[in-house]
Amino acid sequence: MPRTRKSIVPALIRRPLREMTFARMLRGGRLADAGRLPRYIGLFAIGAVCIWTPITTYLSTAPLRYTSSLSLILPGSGASASVNLDRIGQASSFANSPYAHSSVSPTETYKRLLAAERIVDAAAGSLDMVSRDFGQPRVELVDQTGLIHVSITGNSPEDAKARGDALLQAFFSEIEALREDEVEMRESGAGVAIEEYRRSVLATRDEISRLQRETGLISAAQYEALVTEADTLAKRERDLAATLAERTRAVSALEASLGTTPRLAAAALKLHADTELSALNTQMAEQAALLSQARSSYGANHPEVRAAQSGHAAARDEARRRSVQLTGLSGTELDALDISHVGSRAALLSDLVTLEAERAGLEAEHAAMTARLEAARARQMDLIDPAARLEDLQRDFRVAEAVFASAIARTQTNKADLFASYPLVQVLEDPALPTDPSSPRRKLAIAAGIAATIFVLMGLALGWMRRSLIDRLLEPAAEGDHVPQDDTPGLVAAE
Repeated sequence: MPRTRKSIVPALIRRPLREMTFARMLRGGRLADAGRLPRYIGLFAIGAVCIWTPITTYLSTAPLRYTSSLSLILPGSGASASVNLDRIGQASSFANSPYAHSSVSPTETYKRLLAAERIVDAAAGSLDMVSRDFGQPRVELVDQTGLIHVSITGNSPEDAKARGDALLQAFFSEIEALREDEVEMRESGAGVAIEEYRRSVLATRDEISRLQRETGLISAAQYEALVTEADTLAKRERDLAATLAERTRAVSALEASLGTTPRLAAAALKLHADTELSALNTQMAEQAALLSQARSSYGANHPEVRAAQSGHAAARDEARRRSVQLTGLSGTELDALDISHVGSRAALLSDLVTLEAERAGLEAEHAAMTARLEAARARQMDLIDPAARLEDLQRDFRVAEAVFASAIARTQTNKADLFASYPLVQVLEDPALPTDPSSPRRKLAIAAGIAATIFVLMGLALGWMRRSLIDRLLEPAAEGDHVPQDDTPGLVAAE
């Protein structure tokens, strides 16, 4: 007749405690033994209390927390700029893509910056909070992309969103400050070089000015013009010399043909053209005729001869006076002057006078040209060394000016290159306004409690079945071994 529950307890009481060995406690009882059920129910109750009491306490006492999330993205393209300066040079700037170097990751840099203490302090300060109450943002990177996800927790949806906005504002403010600091450091570093270039330009300019004041040479082009002028003067001087020689030969030929000089020819033409002198010559001729008739009729001392001689001498003296007045020739030159045949050879005498005038003009022009050529050549020789020095200085000045202007242009273009060290970052998702609390997670806590309860049940089930499991493990023991079976009800029930 099977044992009942009432018979189990007296048997357990009557069984000596010393017979409840440790091995029996480990092996357990039979699967059909319902006497063990109260103990297992008690263990399950204890486990359930240990599991659900903390969960219930946490869910009932933990404050609600809300999480606002935002996303940032870094564009992957670079940027370049180029400025051409007329007759000076070119200035260019180029910003590589933020992902061009594998050794530097801008997303990691920004991740560290978002979690930096000064960013959190600035964001907390904008909300009149302390950093400890503001909390630490959670920053996550998406592999193989330029995305950055940021989440921040607050006491309410509006508080979480406000914290996200404050963090974002503090982050962008810090980025701008870092970029401006970089530009200032670049400018301060380039300022020394620019000042050195400026001093070099001024020194070269002063040296050029000093040389220009001392020599009067303004540029190398002026010296080249001086050389060209000297060559032109030399060519013109040679042409004038040839023309002067031609005119001189022509004058000499006419002088030989006419038997007179150009000066006397000019005087003869002038005397021949004077009407008063012509009248005096006519009167002198008449007096000469009268004197000739008187000499043929009378003696040398006859009064008629003497009167004719006096008239002829008076007319001759008056003609000589008029000739001296007109020509300015001396008496000897007037005696050599023959104007009796002027009428028939007036054209030749005129040609002689014209050629002589042209020859004299060419001679004066040639003399002046020779003087100019000598002065130009002398100045050219004096300015050889200064011109070479001036050309070197002007070349150095152009180089220094180009370097100076390029340095300034590079400095100005670097101001536009704000994303060289800190790449452009854009807001892909603004801080969201959460609708559900992120903490405490009730569903997760309940699921964890249920899972823990299931695990407790599984443990108790394994404890309930442990004897049969142990017996199956001991079956492959050595042949002949016998595991004693104790079917004493009281001992099994008291495991």
